Amino acid sequence: MAIITQATQKLLKLNKRIKAVCGGTSASKTYSILLILIDKAQSNDNLTIDIMSESYPHLEGGAIKDFKGIMQEQGYWKDNRWNETKHFYTFETGSIIKFISVDKLGKAHGPRRDILFVNEANNISYNIFDQLMIRTSGDIWIDWNPTAEFWYYTQIKDRVDHDFITLTYIDNEALAEPVKEAIERHKDNKRWWKVYGLGELGESEERVYTGWREIEDIPHEARLWRRGMDFGYTNDPTVLIDIYEYQGGYILDETIYSTGLQNKSIYDLVMNLPEPKTLIIADSADPKSIDELKIYGLNVMGAKKGQGSVYQGIQFVQGLKISITKRSVKTIKAYRNYTFYVDKDGKVTNDPDDAVHEWSNPMDATRYGFNGVITGGNKAEIECSILNNIRNQSNPIYIR
Repeated sequence: MAIITQATQKLLKLNKRIKAVCGGTSASKTYSILLILIDKAQSNDNLTIDIMSESYPHLEGGAIKDFKGIMQEQGYWKDNRWNETKHFYTFETGSIIKFISVDKLGKAHGPRRDILFVNEANNISYNIFDQLMIRTSGDIWIDWNPTAEFWYYTQIKDRVDHDFITLTYIDNEALAEPVKEAIERHKDNKRWWKVYGLGELGESEERVYTGWREIEDIPHEARLWRRGMDFGYTNDPTVLIDIYEYQGGYILDETIYSTGLQNKSIYDLVMNLPEPKTLIIADSADPKSIDELKIYGLNVMGAKKGQGSVYQGIQFVQGLKISITKRSVKTIKAYRNYTFYVDKDGKVTNDPDDAVHEWSNPMDATRYGFNGVITGGNKAEIECSILNNIRNQSNPIYIR
């Protein structure tokens, strides 16, 4: 049920044209801004309100989902007022809230609007924001998690026509107590706590992976090479990442990300994917699930593990040319937030931060997918490694 939280009340007090909202995890930034924009659309005639993010998958998993939830909870939603194809809702007042993706500068040269909300503004370029700003006559909202400095701090921070506010989970009274407790258990991780607990500007030094490129789709010439899988069930998701070879690098595509999946359901989902017999390298900590998936007919084997294997795997993946599809929303979010553990003295270690476990599942699945590949090795050495692994198993599996 939507409620007016302290976060919402603080945002309502912002009165300058650009309203910059920085904050930590579960601070109700996006949700509260949506509440305000819905109220604007219901109270004013013929407004055009654009809600923008880097891609439609990000919108569908975030702002659109929250918008529909608010409208339905309050009894406002009417199916015939929602245009599913063009992603906009028309209110009885004639006002429109439209969700748009602007990932290239040319797309920003579009129609004008009355109000603009740029969700996760740190993920778009300033040139795009500038073009959107020029075409907006009224309020401009931006929000972000302060994981690292971006154009706000160099282009907007000192402008007199903007308000700035920091929100934290404390401003969100609607937050469930177990979630609040989970957040507060991270207080000993000083860098994480600074960004996600206190909503303060952090540093990117501790990120595990950097340099990945986001792409619209998988090129026709790309070859599906392997799949990586991390098992989950109640709290953690089961994640499957398709890995394609392309022009000397690899493309990642998130194909399964879901909790509550039994092994038969995993099998059914994989069998509906292209080339279902492609080799899957899965978390060897769950040999029972691996054996069951083999019985169903999947081509799956456990990842080799050992002392130092996690960091070695991370180093290898970081040394590759990696692209990822924009529809891989959860994996992109994990990539951006997956960090090394920082000890009590502020030193970045070689171990991923297990306390922030929500980001590890797709990153583990990715690392498993490359398991057994020899750094600097040629294709023959790689295939030999795979074959040797299979020969040591009692149940041979299909190799592409």
